[in-house]
Amino acid sequence: MAIFKLKKREIECKIVYYGPGRSGKTTNMEYIYKTYRKQVVGEMVSVDTEGDRTLFFDFLPMGLGQIKGFDIRLQVYTVPGQVQYRSTRKLVLKGVDGVIFVADSLAVRREKNMLSLKDLQHNLKEYGINILKIPLVMQHNKRDLAGQGVPIMSIEQMERDLNRQLKVPSFSASAITGDGVGATLKECLKLTLLSFKNQIKSG
Repeated sequence: MAIFKLKKREIECKIVYYGPGRSGKTTNMEYIYKTYRKQVVGEMVSVDTEGDRTLFFDFLPMGLGQIKGFDIRLQVYTVPGQVQYRSTRKLVLKGVDGVIFVADSLAVRREKNMLSLKDLQHNLKEYGINILKIPLVMQHNKRDLAGQGVPIMSIEQMERDLNRQLKVPSFSASAITGDGVGATLKECLKLTLLSFKNQIKSG
């Protein structure tokens, strides 16, 4: 849930990158941190858990304007994807305003993508959030591996597996090269702020 900071005239929103282990969540974060460095406030913080880590940093998105005279400050998080860190993933989702689900295009990760999406749905539900109601964007990552002799799934296959019921915006991406990374984040920001404006109106 977004936080109003009256003294600073800021609204703090929280975006979380979610997805299976090694799907490219951290690489997305590192690319954004490096590419949009002027909009980043402070350093990227890494909280290490055994064998994995949670990353976050503050981000001031440019060109989004204000809401009710307040500037927007974004907290961008990524969760550890490995199965054993479920409690950490749930904790990071607390107070989330928007989610980017990073799916792995590698054919061998098909089941892990679907399990991770179910995990996201379950964890959101425990906070009383319907996955169909929260701003959510899907990213089909590692598309740069096409043509490199590595079996990857088609976009159509991934959409059937992951997005048939959700029908959320989705982007082809390569977090390594940066293709689609900025577009994914911008769409999630747009949906999150739209949702927030609607909440203010209805409130």
